[in-house]
Amino acid sequence: MKQGKYSKIEFESKSFSRNRRLKSFIFLSSCFIFAIYPHFFEEKVYFPFILFISIVVAVYGLLVISKNKINSYFDFQNANEIRGKDLPYLDILVAARDEQNVISGLVERLFNLDYPNEKLNIYIIDDGSSDNTPIILEELSKKFDRLNIIRRLKDAGGGKSGALNYALKFVSGDWLLILDADAQLQNDTLQKLFQFAFKDSWSIVQLRKSVVNISKNLLTNCQAIEMVMDSVFQYGRLFQAGVSELRGNGQLIKKDVLLECGAFNENTVTDDLDLSLRLLLSGANIGILINPPVMEEGVETISALFAQRQRWAEGGLQRFFDYWQSLFFGDINFAKKFDIIYFFILQYALPIITLLDLFISIILVKKPLYWPISLTAFMLSGIASWYGCNRKIEGPVSPKLSFSNLIVYFAYLSHWFLVIPWVTLKMSCLPKKIHWKKTMHKGIN
Repeated sequence: MKQGKYSKIEFESKSFSRNRRLKSFIFLSSCFIFAIYPHFFEEKVYFPFILFISIVVAVYGLLVISKNKINSYFDFQNANEIRGKDLPYLDILVAARDEQNVISGLVERLFNLDYPNEKLNIYIIDDGSSDNTPIILEELSKKFDRLNIIRRLKDAGGGKSGALNYALKFVSGDWLLILDADAQLQNDTLQKLFQFAFKDSWSIVQLRKSVVNISKNLLTNCQAIEMVMDSVFQYGRLFQAGVSELRGNGQLIKKDVLLECGAFNENTVTDDLDLSLRLLLSGANIGILINPPVMEEGVETISALFAQRQRWAEGGLQRFFDYWQSLFFGDINFAKKFDIIYFFILQYALPIITLLDLFISIILVKKPLYWPISLTAFMLSGIASWYGCNRKIEGPVSPKLSFSNLIVYFAYLSHWFLVIPWVTLKMSCLPKKIHWKKTMHKGIN
């Protein structure tokens, strides 16, 4: 396949010289100190401080959620429709390894999307698949002559980021849409993406993610609620502080913007979270499109869930350890810094502190100290989930949250209080090699 003009890409880092293990240890040690220190004082000394932090957490969290007003979502009926000749050249990139269950359906759906043929290129990167994916792709290329297949050796390195970076050598469009192999889109999604991007001058857009196999079991149901909750916080953070994140699947980005940021970091296990932070530091905002969504499979077993969440947790921590100096001392405003610190504490520090606090309380036969903050965090999660599940959105119908379902969902969310401490401990003690530990897809319509 002919290579495009962007065959040379400068990456921000090609080594593990950032001392992630040391930074993980310092972070874990700090959490331990915060967990144990208040136990040396009487309750009347520390409890007002705990209550104050809980109030701050509640106030800001409610402020973020309140930004999700129905009438603030993008209204396509009042937006100008883009004529075919005005639509940009778009390249869709899908990094695929061992995706025999979904790749055929994906390609069929992509070629049925409503978009001018002469302006749409579809690239499937077969990243060293050992199943029937290469054979299936070969057959599909006979059916769809515009299908571009890029092949890499399995040991080429860099994981998903490496596959996407390699594909950048061949693309020619002005915009890129990154999809996972299990992605499902409505036929008019591409048209709506550019209506949204052009109307508000976004150079990056993330589609809301939704679970397509909601009714499979309790686990997929809870993941569907979690994605709804995530979209509420994402949208609220964007309009409160100008902070939002990519989610790997369904991310539209202008190619020049991506290249200026150094493309995809091959030294991280979550390319989307790493890129999100680099885009933020470069001054680029990520638009969040609520409707239509990109639909994907939720994992169906506990083991698959914990494997997936460990990767997410590790990638989430890696980006903060890598870019903490730019976050604290870089040229971003106070609102963004506060938002980033707020969600870093809730997502990564609080689970560790809460678990350590619980262990210390059991040993000392005392009640836990940080329960008001943890309770507040769960309360905010419940409010965001309830609001998100009761709004009118496109795609799969959101689960209905009864009181009993909410209790089950809270129990499900508690897995983060095990995953985050475990991953941080591993990152503090063990050397790290980047592997593409991909989620297995079964193929669900």
